Amino acid sequence: MDLGNHTLKSIKKVAAKLLSLSDGITVWCFEGDMGAGKTTLIQEICKVLGVNERVSSPTFSLVNEYKGLGGMPVYHFDLHRLSNLEEAREIGFSDYLYSGHFCLIEWPQVVESILPDSYLYITISTIDADTRNVTLQSRYH
Repeated sequence: MDLGNHTLKSIKKVAAKLLSLSDGITVWCFEGDMGAGKTTLIQEICKVLGVNERVSSPTFSLVNEYKGLGGMPVYHFDLHRLSNLEEAREIGFSDYLYSGHFCLIEWPQVVESILPDSYLYITISTIDADTRNVTLQSRYH
């Protein structure tokens, strides 16, 4: 589903739209070039989920945990540095995936084979310096 073109300043609307379309699915994968706005969109999704703390890319830690509404955990992954599935297993990635809590995953390619039966796949494409196209797919194994 094409969610249209958006400026980085209007990406908050996309976050709310994604949540309304999620149908209870809590594992979300984000694809896009470096600098396309994956983390920016995740920051806005976290705000909608009630996260009040600073949301930043977990490039070096691989996962950041935030507290959402009612103390609900929200997990944010940046798997760009992983070279294989075993490295994901070493950090207990499957435990996060099947926790029932939101898992927002940047660079998910290395873990696609162990994703749950259903998940959302969000692609962010750069149109120009300030405009992005966002698409959403529901994927099923």
